[in-house]
Amino acid sequence: MKKEGKKKIWSEYQKEIADDKFYFVRSCIRQTFFPGSDTAYLKILRDVLGKDVYEDPNHTTCTGIAYHTEVVPFSTIQTVVARNFALMRENGYENYTPSCVTSFGIYSEILDTWHHFPEEKQRTRDYLRKATGREFEEPANLVHTSDVIYKFRNEIAAKAKYRLVNKETGEPLKVVDHIGCHYSKMFPSKGVGGAEYPQVLAGLVETFGGEVIDYPERRHCCGFGFRQYFVQANRGYSISASKKKFASMEPYKPDLIITNCPGCNYFMDRWQYALEEMEGKTYGANGEGIPVLSYEEVAGIVLGFDPWKMGLQMHQTDIEPLLKKIGVEYNPDDKYKGPNGEDLGLPKGLKFIKD
Repeated sequence: MKKEGKKKIWSEYQKEIADDKFYFVRSCIRQTFFPGSDTAYLKILRDVLGKDVYEDPNHTTCTGIAYHTEVVPFSTIQTVVARNFALMRENGYENYTPSCVTSFGIYSEILDTWHHFPEEKQRTRDYLRKATGREFEEPANLVHTSDVIYKFRNEIAAKAKYRLVNKETGEPLKVVDHIGCHYSKMFPSKGVGGAEYPQVLAGLVETFGGEVIDYPERRHCCGFGFRQYFVQANRGYSISASKKKFASMEPYKPDLIITNCPGCNYFMDRWQYALEEMEGKTYGANGEGIPVLSYEEVAGIVLGFDPWKMGLQMHQTDIEPLLKKIGVEYNPDDKYKGPNGEDLGLPKGLKFIKD
């Protein structure tokens, strides 16, 4: 392909990302699984980068999981989303940034629907007005929070205390990027780099000093898939999908998996534990698992945030080998302490940690 043709195709997968004044919307599952991730994001944007980020206590879940499992109809989810858009405008913001990839996919789907079927948008206006008395306008800029971190990756790197580099060898860490399916597979033009070559995480890894690893199942689903997991009889499919990914990446000896989806982060972390219990198999070096971290957590690590205040002890696959490899300074005795310094005790079965 000619260079001009490549540039044209690549230009179609770029996106506008606002500079400031973000209306931030939490993920209903991220703040349950890894509550420190959203906190780390807010600290990076507000304290490190000096950005205006508003978190509205009145916003609600997008109901995306219920929609995708056919519990909530499309008309209802459109109205729920329209209410969140109304809250954004009422508070003086127009740049909407959800932290959930499923939510991002939902918002993208609804905005695309309204573009092609304006009668749906009008019907939603009527429903929202009748239910709440509110009016809404579409966001001027809709991006996922991983897009925001990607946009400011160079500014974060300039303030970083650490790099994704092995402190003993000086070699870049080998990092697997895993993109949530709803980030760009539904609407490729909405993700930086499209569905096949997304840069939103790869760009972070390279800017922070790491090496991105390609492998056969790089774009394979993590296995969550909602109905693959929520329907108990389907959970064998869920864990087998994750196992397929781990087996495919194992020969490349990755030091880290980075994700931008709360569900992917959860399942690729927890299924490693489950597979070790079921089959006695681990996929990392030295009989360890491969740490799975979100983009906020990786950015927080390079910035020198306290790993335990970020909640990294919530991960089931141990992240301490990674911290030691990078050379992160941390107090292992604080790992299982509460926010007020109280000792919460070791999780059952982990008493060997302090030995």
